[in-house]
Amino acid sequence: MTKLNLANAAWRKSSRSGKGSSGTCVEVALVSTHVVIRDSQNPNKGNLVLPSNQWQNFVQGVQHGKFDL
Repeated sequence: MTKLNLANAAWRKSSRSGKGSSGTCVEVALVSTHVVIRDSQNPNKGNLVLPSNQWQNFVQGVQHGKFDL
């Protein structure tokens, strides 16, 4: 498993975050060749790390409705 240095990670949150009753959102950061995802309300509770290509596949799946119920 790759150990990533997150000390200088530039976290980004959706511009839609906070536009609802809960205000919950995730934050993402590009670190080296990986995308790191964390809970914006609990940033120290752990991260999900994906290779950039897997993140790209996930985003494309969302855009194409692959995960719609």
